[in-house]
Amino acid sequence: MRTLVLLRHAKAEHPESGSDFDRRLTTRGTEDAVAAGTWLNATQIHPDLVFCSPAVRTRETWAGVGQALGSPEVRFEQSLYDGGRTEVFDLLRAVPAEVQTVLLIGHNPTVSEVSLLLIPDSEWDGQQIALKTSGLAIHSTDAPWSETEPGSMHLTSRHTARA
Repeated sequence: MRTLVLLRHAKAEHPESGSDFDRRLTTRGTEDAVAAGTWLNATQIHPDLVFCSPAVRTRETWAGVGQALGSPEVRFEQSLYDGGRTEVFDLLRAVPAEVQTVLLIGHNPTVSEVSLLLIPDSEWDGQQIALKTSGLAIHSTDAPWSETEPGSMHLTSRHTARA
């Protein structure tokens, strides 16, 4: 069984000046990121591999989440910041076969779109998926990562982490 955890970054500061890329988490965002890691640990979801956007707010989200999850391999992928769902599917199809659980930390609308696209048509209830900050969508499949495509993973759980 392979598990994919899609996580939207925690609450970030509003862009006052400076670049979107450099936005930091708010105090609440930092606390919520820790809560997300605590929830994953409590539900026995431990990633073998983390894909994370290199933006400051996603890095800070991982720093909070990671406190409860040990030391999996972490890859900062520029395509998770400036790419879209095509790039996410490309990343997932390239995951090594021995990896069982992937955590992907990114931005909306991409993470929500990918979550919705992964659900098989026969399981989709018409509800839109719009992950809030620190929102998690857990998907699973028996298929290899190389076969990741729209409709290929069950949505097993959703959670919004709050401190």
